[in-house]
Amino acid sequence: MKKTVPIVYILTICMFHTLFAQSKYNYDIEKTEGKLVISINEQPLLAYQYETVYPPKEVDSVYKRSGFIHPLRTLNGHVLTTIQPEDHYHHYGIWNPWTHVVFEGDTLDFWNLNKKEGTVRFAEFGNIINDKSSAQFNVLHEHVVLKAGKEKVALYEVQSIKLYQPDEDYYLADFTIEYRCATQSPFKILPYRYGGFGWRATQEWHKGNSEIITSEGKTRLDADGTTARWCMVQGELGDDYGGVIIMSFPKNYNYPEPLRIWPVNYEDRGDVFVNFSPTKNTEWTMLPGKVYTLKYRLAVFNGKMSAETAEKLWSQFTNR
Repeated sequence: MKKTVPIVYILTICMFHTLFAQSKYNYDIEKTEGKLVISINEQPLLAYQYETVYPPKEVDSVYKRSGFIHPLRTLNGHVLTTIQPEDHYHHYGIWNPWTHVVFEGDTLDFWNLNKKEGTVRFAEFGNIINDKSSAQFNVLHEHVVLKAGKEKVALYEVQSIKLYQPDEDYYLADFTIEYRCATQSPFKILPYRYGGFGWRATQEWHKGNSEIITSEGKTRLDADGTTARWCMVQGELGDDYGGVIIMSFPKNYNYPEPLRIWPVNYEDRGDVFVNFSPTKNTEWTMLPGKVYTLKYRLAVFNGKMSAETAEKLWSQFTNR
């Protein structure tokens, strides 16, 4: 005689597995000390800085900024970003200003703050969501023209970030960036060697303990100026190891996007800076009344990652 399994037993097992799946990674998102911090299992991983950060007292306050990611950490807790390094006080972790812009007859720089021509700042939060399977939020940034002691917002940017962990050794952070003109004037980005989605990596890394590889097999020796679907940086972190894969979405402007990678001997030490810059070799005019979107995914991992795994993660990102 065939035995039947009681329906109560089946439901109990299903509920146990569901609760286990939901509780494996516990997400938290909270405001603290001027940052919005996302944590998994009580480990802070990504901090969005919404309050203005000023440079050291002896440095011109023009270098102040808000609206950037720092610190970004591995699951083991190692910091992967740097802000306000002495060689570039205008570098802010993960941030995305434009460098060479024509707006209302002026050519402006929103990246190099020392020029006092423009800046980008946090304006307000939109949604902040913790749905137990991810944590996400969106914010409004203003790209501000500084001219003759006055300010004018030229471009609005809505940045949405979603963080979730599909595996014990890495997590994913999805960035969706939407631009629209703040006035009836176009926002024309001219070609320049850097600008857009940039990452100033941890100062633990240098040419002797880190490596870069792109989807096209380029390394730090020859990656600058080439195009790529993804770029991976990994290296030593104390006695540990870890890194980040930055992935570009196929519908991004000027895809596959050009890269700005600092040379291996940059300022002798070989610090790490990586930038997907769609306007490195072409201009981009944003017109009033239209919305322009860029998407990127970060895979932040412990240990070492292979190019084959990076390719698989990019395929998952793009459904290819």
